[in-house]
Amino acid sequence: MSNDLLSHTIVEFYEKLSSWEMAVVKDAGHSLPQIHAVEILGGNGDMRMKELAEKMGITTGTLTVQIDKMEQAGLVARKAHQHDRRSILVGLTEQGQAVYREHDQLHHGLSDQLTAKFSDSERELLLSFFQRMNQEF
Repeated sequence: MSNDLLSHTIVEFYEKLSSWEMAVVKDAGHSLPQIHAVEILGGNGDMRMKELAEKMGITTGTLTVQIDKMEQAGLVARKAHQHDRRSILVGLTEQGQAVYREHDQLHHGLSDQLTAKFSDSERELLLSFFQRMNQEF
C-alpha cells in the first residue's frame, strides 16, 4: 500500500467529516467553535477557562469572547472555583446540556451509518486504530 494513498484517504475522510459537521452545526444555528466548546464541556464537565482553551487549541482571550457569546445564548455559565478563588469555571447550562445531547446523538447516528456494513470485529479494529491515532496528537 502506498503512503501517498493512505495520506490522501485520511485527508479525504477529514474533509468529508468536516463538511458534515459544518452542515449539522449550521442547521442548529450555532457556530462551530460554540459546538466544540459544548462537546468538550459535555464530555468533561465544568472546566477552568485555561483548560478549555488548551483543549480547543485557542488562546484564553479568544475563548473569553466565545464564552461571553455562549453565556448570552444561555449555553454556559461561569462559576467561581471552590478551592481557587482566582479561577473561573465554565459549565453547561440545562440548555447547553440539551445541545450537547442532541449533537452527541448526531455523532452516534453518523458512526452507526458509516459502520453499518462493518462486522463487530471490524468496528473494534477501527476503534483501536482511531484510539492509537488519537494518542499521537
